[in-house]
Amino acid sequence: MGIIFGGRSGEHEVSVRSARAVIEAADPEKYELIPVAITKEGSWLPPAESVTMLPEPARLKLQKSDGSTDAEAEMIVDPSRLGLLRQGAKGEGESERRLDVVFPVLHGTYGEDGTIQGLLEMAGVPYVGCGVLASSCGMDKVTMKILFRQAGLPLCKYTWFLRREWEESPAAVAERVKGEVGFPCFVKPANLGSSVGISRATDEESLVRAVNLAARYDRKIIVEEGLDVREIEVAVMGNDAPEASLPGEYVVHDEQAKFLDYTEKYSSTGHVEFVVPAPIPSRLTRRIREMAVRAFKAVDGAGFARVDFFLRRDTKKVLLNELNTIPGLTDVSGFPQMWVASGRPFGEVIDRLVEFAFERHAEKARNQTSL
Repeated sequence: MGIIFGGRSGEHEVSVRSARAVIEAADPEKYELIPVAITKEGSWLPPAESVTMLPEPARLKLQKSDGSTDAEAEMIVDPSRLGLLRQGAKGEGESERRLDVVFPVLHGTYGEDGTIQGLLEMAGVPYVGCGVLASSCGMDKVTMKILFRQAGLPLCKYTWFLRREWEESPAAVAERVKGEVGFPCFVKPANLGSSVGISRATDEESLVRAVNLAARYDRKIIVEEGLDVREIEVAVMGNDAPEASLPGEYVVHDEQAKFLDYTEKYSSTGHVEFVVPAPIPSRLTRRIREMAVRAFKAVDGAGFARVDFFLRRDTKKVLLNELNTIPGLTDVSGFPQMWVASGRPFGEVIDRLVEFAFERHAEKARNQTSL
C-alpha cells in the first residue's frame, strides 16, 4: 500500500503527521507500506528518500526485523503512471511493481481537491477516500454549500466573491458583506483547510485585513456570519451506505481565543480539548449523525470524511459548516478519536477504508465493462 504525503499546500506538515499516524496504526502483517513523499516544491521522492521525511516513530515502524525497510530498494515513482514502482536492480534491467492500493493523506490543495484522485483514476489504481467530484466539491466551500443547500441542509448566512472583485471595488464588496452577512463574520479562502488564512472581522477595518489575508491563499473568498456556537464534528465512513461515528466537540479553554485556528488545532498548548462523545442530548446526537450522512451523500462521498457542525448557543439550532474529504489523522485529530470512542480502533478503521477503496474500484471496473 502506497502512502502519499507531504505536498505543495500550506498543510504540508500536518500531512506528514497524518502519514505517521497511518503508518503506526496499520497492521504490518497485512500491509507492505511504501511511503511516497511530495516536497513543498512538488517533487515526487522515491520511497527510500520519502522515509527520511517521516518522524522517527514512523521510520522505526517501517523497519523489518533485520533492520531493513520495504522502501530501501532502488525504486522511483513515475507520476505519469502513478501506481507503478520501477525497480532497477544492478545488471538486471528495469522491472515494475504495481501498488495494490494508495492511501493519499495530502491535505488541502494539490491533494484533497481532486487532483491526486484524478491522477489515480487515470492510472487505474484503487485508492482510499473520495473520488474526483466529491474531492473537488468538498474543497471549494462555495460549491459545497450550494450542494448542501440543494440537499435541504441548514447553513449559516454567507456570501462570496472573487479576489478581482475585491481589488477593483472593495467598497462595493464590503457593502455586500455588511448587507448579506453582517458583523461579526469570518473570512476564509474558499479552497483551503485546517483554518489556514481564516480571520474574524468585527468592522470594516478588520474586514479589509481579513479579506487581504484570505486573498493571499485563494482567488475566491467566502464570508460567513459569526455566531456564538459550539463546534461539533462527526466522522463518516463508507461508500453507498455510509455510517457516522459518535460526535466530538472542540472545547476552547482560552477565553481570549476568538476561534479554533490552525495553531490550536494541531498544537498541544492545552488551550483546546477534543471531547468525545460530545456532551449533547442523545436526540441531538442522532440528528447530527443523520445530517452528517446526508452531507456525505450530497457531495457523492466515498471512503471517509469529517463533517463539521455549529450548534448555536442561543437557539440550540444545528447548522452544517463544512465537510473535509481527507481529514487530519494526527494524534490530536478528531477523526481517529471519534471512531475509537465509537468502538473502532484506528487500525480497524484503516482496514475498512482499504476495503472501501477496493469496493469502489471494482464497481467502476464493472461499469466500464458494461459499456
